Amino acid sequence: MTSAEIIPFNPLDKKSLGASVAEALVSQPVHSLASLNSFMGTGIYAIYYHGDFEPYSPIAEPNKKDLRFPTIPIYVGKAVPQGARKGKVMADPTRSKALFTRLSEHADSVRAASSTLSVDDFYCRYLVVDEIWISLGESLMITKFSPLWNLFLDGFGNHDPGNGRYQGFQPRWDVIHPGRQWATKCKPRLESAEEIARDIRTHLRVINIPENPHFLGNAPP
Repeated sequence: MTSAEIIPFNPLDKKSLGASVAEALVSQPVHSLASLNSFMGTGIYAIYYHGDFEPYSPIAEPNKKDLRFPTIPIYVGKAVPQGARKGKVMADPTRSKALFTRLSEHADSVRAASSTLSVDDFYCRYLVVDEIWISLGESLMITKFSPLWNLFLDGFGNHDPGNGRYQGFQPRWDVIHPGRQWATKCKPRLESAEEIARDIRTHLRVINIPENPHFLGNAPP
């Protein structure tokens, strides 16, 4: 019997570097999405839900155990420097408000859906990081947590497509969380909110929700 091949650890390989970025994000302090103070930076972020919207209970309940350390994000995103790739030199990630602006837009989307959601039930973490690591960190976060609003319930991160571009169907997110005015101009979906809620329950029953939110060993929150 031959022994298993030993592969030396390479701290500079893509996976290890990405894991260090994702670990840095989940180790950041949490902030209320409802009352973010303005800050400078571009990078990645995670949004956490701890409210009482029943279809989301499998991810909300773990987050309620200790609101200082929510574990399961409902959405993961990024905010890249505007026009960063126009030249050979990357933009300084601290000279933009892209992260704050993006999170503020998300807070406004939740506020618009006040019949089903409360912005007070959302927290976020964010990490200001150089542009080269943004997509890698975001990708690993999505792979680990399979955030509901990224991979199943589409539309949360959408912008108003503008006049003349409303031929597409209304996002599923807006069917179950109505309130954004631009979404009402899109073509109505055949699915009802009740049908989407049923599909969410089924989806959350079958996916693997990680108990450990960390990427490097068993680091404490």
